[in-house]
Amino acid sequence: MQKIKEKLSNALALPKEISLDLPLVTATGSGEVIVENYKNLIEFTDTKIRIRVKNGVIAINGEQLVLQQVTTECLLIAGRVSGISYE
Repeated sequence: MQKIKEKLSNALALPKEISLDLPLVTATGSGEVIVENYKNLIEFTDTKIRIRVKNGVIAINGEQLVLQQVTTECLLIAGRVSGISYE
């Protein structure tokens, strides 16, 4: 079923993050990260935030990390971001 969705997404030129419910991570410099299409928060401290997404876990490391905005589809994280990794 996933392959069919991918082929349809490609044929219609739809963004994969929308059609396949994949995460979209946008970093603005080292001070802000937006994660779209997330499932839930796994861990939250001022130095590390771990977020469950459809295909795994995204970890954001840094200092003075805060959740500035939380909606059902999007997380806005601010602070001094030192790294983003996929687990």
